[in-house]
Amino acid sequence: MRLADLTWPQVAGRAGPVLLAVPLGATEQHGPHLPHSVDTDIAVALCEGLADRRADVVVAPPLSFGASGEHAGFPGTLSIGTEALTHVLVELARSATDTFGRVLFVSGHGGNGEGLRAAVAQLRSEGRDVQFFEPRWSGDAHAGRAETSLLLHLDPRRVRLELAEPGNTAPLPEILPLLRARGIRAASANGILGNPAGASAEEGRVLLARLTDDLVAFVERTSDDVAAIATTSSDATAEEVAG
Repeated sequence: MRLADLTWPQVAGRAGPVLLAVPLGATEQHGPHLPHSVDTDIAVALCEGLADRRADVVVAPPLSFGASGEHAGFPGTLSIGTEALTHVLVELARSATDTFGRVLFVSGHGGNGEGLRAAVAQLRSEGRDVQFFEPRWSGDAHAGRAETSLLLHLDPRRVRLELAEPGNTAPLPEILPLLRARGIRAASANGILGNPAGASAEEGRVLLARLTDDLVAFVERTSDDVAAIATTSSDATAEEVAG
């Protein structure tokens, strides 16, 4: 269920606590063969997959700008930076928790991590039920086989497979110091970290299904944790009153 499709009475009429899933992506280069929206597309697909599996989930419109400074130098990349991202997420979740019992940021871009963690820490210190989830998979770090497969599954019309080519295929730990110091442009002329060869829509389907399972399991686990905390708090309060 998408928030953008609902009226306010429909939102108000939802029974029980509702989790707002917020897709958090980026607008950044993904090599010569993939669109700038890859990270956002993946985050949206995960949130919608979660909503398909749980009736208590509403999917927010995606936040399509993130901290993508490491991609500077590639035409089309748009970044708001870590500080601005942190501020946006804090204010967004403060607003969202006026309506929704829980907020979950689902981030498809690793570069959002620092701002995301800072924002969630601030929000939780204010007593708000806010969590974040970052999908994880093995293999290429950026615009390689995994992300190409995911986009071939989600929207093959937007993949220019004839332009796919290897980038820097060195293990990420080896090139991380260069990435942090000078950005991806210094490590890969075409913007790819990995090799998209062998990508397929079927591989993308299987990977997305696994990542969705991971997300559903995360929500179920954190829901149980919140319920346990609430029960413990309620019992303690009852004992204090009785005493």
